[in-house]
Amino acid sequence: MAIPASINMVSVLGPRDEFLQILERELAADLHVRGNEITITGAPADVTTAADVLAELITIVRTGQGLAADTVERTLGMVTSDEAASAAEVLTQNILSSRGRTIRPKTLNQKRYVDAIDAHTVVFGIGPAGTGKTYLAVAKAVQALQAKEVNRIILTRPAIEAGERLGYLPGTLSDKIDPYVRPLYDALHDMIDPDSVPRLLTSGTIEVAPLAFMRGRSLNDAFIILDEAQNTSMEQMKMFLTRLGFGSKIVVTGDVTQIDLPAGTRSGLTVVEQILDGVHDIAFCRLTSHDVVRHRLVGRIVAAYDRFEATLPPGRRN
Repeated sequence: MAIPASINMVSVLGPRDEFLQILERELAADLHVRGNEITITGAPADVTTAADVLAELITIVRTGQGLAADTVERTLGMVTSDEAASAAEVLTQNILSSRGRTIRPKTLNQKRYVDAIDAHTVVFGIGPAGTGKTYLAVAKAVQALQAKEVNRIILTRPAIEAGERLGYLPGTLSDKIDPYVRPLYDALHDMIDPDSVPRLLTSGTIEVAPLAFMRGRSLNDAFIILDEAQNTSMEQMKMFLTRLGFGSKIVVTGDVTQIDLPAGTRSGLTVVEQILDGVHDIAFCRLTSHDVVRHRLVGRIVAAYDRFEATLPPGRRN
C-alpha cells in the first residue's frame, strides 16, 4: 500500500512508530514499512481490515486533525466492528471549537447521539459514567447559543438530598446547591471563556439550578439539559418534560446503574422509554462501556461491573 507523498509518514505511524506498534499489536495481518510503502501480508480478510484501517487513518490526517494513540485505537475499534461506519467521518465531525481545542464525538454511538440532538426536539442519552453524555450535550447547547438558535441555556440536576441534608451545608442557597451542579460548571468552563461565564450566569443567558426550580415554568427558546436523570422520580420526570416551550430543545442524560433514590422510589428514567416509545420527535440514545472517553481504564471498570451485574439474580441487579 503506497502512502501519498503529500502525507508525512510520521503523522501516520506516530513518533518512534508509536501508532505502528498499536496496529501491529491489534491487527492479525503483518505490516512492513519501507519508505512510503506499507506491505501488508496475511489472510485475505486480515489484509483487507488492515488496509481499511490505514485508509481511515490517512483520511483523518488529510483533514489536518492529526492522530493520537487514542484516535488510532478508536479507528481500529470502529473498522473491526460490525458497524458500517466511517471512522474518519465520526472522528472528524466538529461540534465546537473553543480556546484552541475542538470538541468532537469519539465513538459511533456518540456521533449518533449528537446527530439525534440535531434532528429531534427531545433526546435521552443513557449510559455509564465517562461516555460524554453531559459533556456533548453542553457542547451542543453552547453551539446552539452561539448560532442564535436559542436565547439561553438551562442546566439542571435533581438534588436528591434537597431536604434536611442540603440545609446543613454552609452558606447561601447558591453555595448549598453548588456541589450538585459543579460538573455542569466544569463543562461550561471548558467551552466558554472563564471570564464570560459569570456574566452569562448573571444575565440569565445561562442558568444552572436544581430540578425543583423548574416547577411551574414554561421554558421557551432555550436549550435545556437535565443531568443525572436517573435520580428523578416518575413525577419529577413528567414535570420536567412538560416544561418544554416553543423554540426549545431538551436533552436528558443519566445512568440507570447509578440510582441514588431512596428505597421504594422508582426512577423516572427507567420507565420513560416505555411511556414515550413511538412518540414523534423524541429519540433515545444508548451508550455503553465501549463509548467511555475518560482514561481507558474507566471503560474496563465499567465493563467489569457490567459482567458482575450479569451474574447476579435479577432481583439483586441495579
